[in-house]
Amino acid sequence: MAIRTIIEIPNPILKQVSAPVESFDDDLRNLVADMFETMYDAPGIGLAAIQLGVALRVLVIDLQPEDEGAEPEVCTAHEGHEHSHLPHRREPRVFINPEIFNFSEELAVYNEGCLSVPEIYAEVERPSRISARWQDLDGQRHEAEIDGMLATCLQHEMDHLEGIVFLDRISRLKRQMAIKKLEKMRKAA
Repeated sequence: MAIRTIIEIPNPILKQVSAPVESFDDDLRNLVADMFETMYDAPGIGLAAIQLGVALRVLVIDLQPEDEGAEPEVCTAHEGHEHSHLPHRREPRVFINPEIFNFSEELAVYNEGCLSVPEIYAEVERPSRISARWQDLDGQRHEAEIDGMLATCLQHEMDHLEGIVFLDRISRLKRQMAIKKLEKMRKAA
């Protein structure tokens, strides 16, 4: 496993449409492991392969506990040394070749952020419930109705597979303001 560099806007790679995964092999397993490690290090709750420069329809999601003040766990599994970790993650999930085949008419608004658009947040309106199908690391097919934060996160990450970042989902004025803020922060750094 390795922490990889997350590609940030305005890199044109983020505008690419990702190709379907056809080989469920060790290369895919290594990619997914790197994606989780990179996402946790950032830290984030979702990451698409294209954000690491890999144009494949792969994404990972792990919604962290809502209690951000939770005590970190102490891990003693690494050669007898104690390491403090982020709060326990509930359910790391892998979605390969995901598709949404039904959207609710009811909408939900979340204040979204993105590892490819660091430190910028905006309210985005999306369907509150979706029906999705995807494959896991073994190529097995799954289908579920998903709602809440997971539905929002899955839609956000699936946008990346189509070359869309969340800023493309807000008004032009808000997008321009967000980009100016990001440029200002980059100059200050």
